[in-house]
Amino acid sequence: MEKFDAGKLARSVCKTFQPYVAGKPIETLKRELGLKHIIKIASNENPLGPSKKAVKAMKDIADKVYFYPDFNSTELKMALAKHYKLKINNIIVGCGSDELIEIIARAYFNPEDEVVISKYSFTRYQMAVKLMNAKSVVVPMKEGFVHDLKAMAKACNKNTKAVFITNPNNPTGTYNTKKEFEEFLKALPLNKYGVKPLVISDEAYCEFASYKKDFPDTLKYLAKNPNLIILRTFSKIYAMAGARVGYGLVSETVSDYIERIRPPFDVNKFAQAGAIASLNDKSQVKRSVAHVRKEFKFIFAALNKMGIKYIDSVGNFFLMSVAPFKGKQVFQDMLKEGVIIRAMDEYELYDYVRVTIGTRKENELFLKKIKKVLKK
Repeated sequence: MEKFDAGKLARSVCKTFQPYVAGKPIETLKRELGLKHIIKIASNENPLGPSKKAVKAMKDIADKVYFYPDFNSTELKMALAKHYKLKINNIIVGCGSDELIEIIARAYFNPEDEVVISKYSFTRYQMAVKLMNAKSVVVPMKEGFVHDLKAMAKACNKNTKAVFITNPNNPTGTYNTKKEFEEFLKALPLNKYGVKPLVISDEAYCEFASYKKDFPDTLKYLAKNPNLIILRTFSKIYAMAGARVGYGLVSETVSDYIERIRPPFDVNKFAQAGAIASLNDKSQVKRSVAHVRKEFKFIFAALNKMGIKYIDSVGNFFLMSVAPFKGKQVFQDMLKEGVIIRAMDEYELYDYVRVTIGTRKENELFLKKIKKVLKK
């Protein structure tokens, strides 16, 4: 019998498609490296953990697990609509922002379309574009690892279907100001469809940047810019990364097409309940932002003393130069020391690593080990 080769049936794009590489779980690394204690400061998770109200809400419905979740996440959408003073049809939800990025691509991107993306922005954008056989137009960043929004607007043409902007940006931790964003929206040209392209503003870390007075409140632009899609998440500030809840603030015309192809039951019962409870805990955001800002001062002061270069960040992570070493080697060396950080090879930032803000104890251990590894 002839051996079955699924590759003969797969779409051609899948044959060269490289999957997203996530960090290994702590328990897996403990077994592989034979270490008893490992800290993970690699995936931009919130070390303070979720709201106690969220945990209780999820536990309280454990005996209802045999029921399907609300396929439309109605109560969660209602809670988000109330929180942002929008209509329920202005809200989309998904199994993390990652799913929403892919759904947007499936709903809107054709092979002849171009999608403008900044260099050194979240890798999932180019993956979504490639999956739909569309074309990514990558625009270099400005000095200081900041999106060049003027250049991105100029890169738009009649074939441009969408523009992705990560604000604050992952992995650089930099941000674009209110003025830059407003000028960008005005500068966008019409495409061959007679409309402005979609502007997908991925704001997974926006709450951490809220202390910046010039950080844009993009929600204010939504009414006059129905092409705007604002993506946010419960994974970061709300510390629910394991529950996978992302959401978008959009015009009703955009949500109509997203809802047509969104998989039913994608957000599970526990995730919906936990997310709703998180919104009702007003202290979650405040305490998380306060912790991150305090720990940045502590870490950066220590790195300054060691002479280690880094990029100032408004997220809950930062990009650090390890030159003349390579990020991948420093990542491996830190693993052996029981500290998980992230190498930046997938972004072509070979001399950098990305580090998440942890607890004070975790940050102290990181500083101790990075000093040892870099021989500072």
